[in-house]
Amino acid sequence: MLQWGTLKLCHVLALVLCTLASEDFDWTKNERTAFYFGTFPTGFSWGAGSSAYQTEGAWNIDGKGLSIWDTFTHKKGKIFSNDTGDSSCEGYYKFKDDINLMKDMKLNHYRFSISWPRILPSGLKSEHINEKGVKYYDDLINMLLDSKITPIVTLYHWDLPQMLQEKYGGWQNASMVNYFNDFANLCFERFGNRVKYWITFSNPWSIAVEGYETGEHAPGLMLKGTGAYKAAHHIIKAHAKVWHTYDIQWRSKQKGLVGISLTADWGEPVDISNQRDIEAAERYIQFYLGWFATPIFHGDYPQVMKDYIGRKSGQQGLGASRLPVFSPQEKSYIKGTCDFLGLGHFTTRYVTQKNYPSGLGGSYLSDRDLAELVDPHWPDPGSEWLYSVPWGFRRLLNFVKTQYGNPMIYVTENGVSEKILCTNLCDNWRMQYLKDYINEMLKAIKDGVNVKGYTAWSLLDNFEWDEGYSERFGLYYVDFGNKNKPRYPKASVQYYKRIISSNGFPNQREVESWKRKAVETCSSSNQLLAAAGRKSKGSQEHAGMEKAWPVHDEV
Repeated sequence: MLQWGTLKLCHVLALVLCTLASEDFDWTKNERTAFYFGTFPTGFSWGAGSSAYQTEGAWNIDGKGLSIWDTFTHKKGKIFSNDTGDSSCEGYYKFKDDINLMKDMKLNHYRFSISWPRILPSGLKSEHINEKGVKYYDDLINMLLDSKITPIVTLYHWDLPQMLQEKYGGWQNASMVNYFNDFANLCFERFGNRVKYWITFSNPWSIAVEGYETGEHAPGLMLKGTGAYKAAHHIIKAHAKVWHTYDIQWRSKQKGLVGISLTADWGEPVDISNQRDIEAAERYIQFYLGWFATPIFHGDYPQVMKDYIGRKSGQQGLGASRLPVFSPQEKSYIKGTCDFLGLGHFTTRYVTQKNYPSGLGGSYLSDRDLAELVDPHWPDPGSEWLYSVPWGFRRLLNFVKTQYGNPMIYVTENGVSEKILCTNLCDNWRMQYLKDYINEMLKAIKDGVNVKGYTAWSLLDNFEWDEGYSERFGLYYVDFGNKNKPRYPKASVQYYKRIISSNGFPNQREVESWKRKAVETCSSSNQLLAAAGRKSKGSQEHAGMEKAWPVHDEV
């Protein structure tokens, strides 16, 4: 009885910590200050990230079950160039080599995900546990720890077991909450004595919108106006249930932390003196980040989402809002389920008001009544959705601080891709991106934002979802045309390594020398790669395949 009382007290304390009164964010104050030379706090953690489906390959090896991404990518026309993640980086076989790359970079942490169907082939713990899958992650975790690299483990990075999609409709079905909790509980049982940082979901916005509304991602459903909201509702409940399971059953023994990784672009008002633009920008952020963060920190959906979706649902003649409702018990259960907030961020949009008539039918995009714009002067290294706008990162971090009571933040994804005709390992644009974005994060820490670590996305070039292998985010180039999938360091490896060893940007003279030295080393890597390319005539270079996408300003 005493132990249960203590646990209840712990949860009350967690609620207090996560729900400190939030101040108002000042939309009219956008300081774009000069580069800041300085270092990060002692103990700041530097890392790189990946996910199971994007890197492991071995899609049907050693008892692994099918995931929704296996099924989705095997359908012609779903993925650029009909690429699949069947072999991707062959990380299942090459993880020891990859950990050596991390050791060389002196990474403090590595973020990876556990494939649910590799551990539970049917998705159900009651049916079969695949011990070969468990052993793979055991070996990976043990070698990371032997190398003094902290594992940060994501439980769900999009690869739902296909059986659960077929039998129950995946995240459209409330039964996923308990099935996911069973899977998470098994991971805590098998790995929690060594893993102290757990992420329940990676970028649930993308799971909901692209998986169940637009159909661009697996499982490819287009349930316009309802699918995304329903999926998100169950994901939020699943996150909360897993947090409570850890809190009650494992925290006192394992002493770890459970968070969630939310990805959000920043939305800046086109005109910061125009109240309608400010309201549109805030709506953009609330429909993106707040959709998940506000229930987790404050217990319910953002008021603006409830207002807009409710009003539009009424105009469409529906008897109830398309946005599901949390019961009072669910609100208190979900509120405060945050030991840390993982934050993924890549780019920024300008936002302005734009009305969408309800007669067009409801959709997540039209529910927001806004338009997204970009500045043609923003650097665009090739992926047309990803513009380099470093000041937006500082703005987003400060927004999180004011809205959610300054939670502990780990940046779980930040990086830039390329689409170029010729392979070039001297990735000047990535070095510039890392320098500028990491510096804005340092300024945010100076502003009082509680950022504890940074994860570059990604360690390796990998399978980039619906873009296949046509977009490359990696610090290391992977030759996908070669069956051995050799890795070659880009210049950004050396550059990031120097940021890590200096714990920031010590002085102008030193920082200016980093790029020069990095470019010197990458030219020899270019020669090695060119020689390897000449050897394997049949190698197929995916990086040169070009594709243009609109900027999301259409509904």
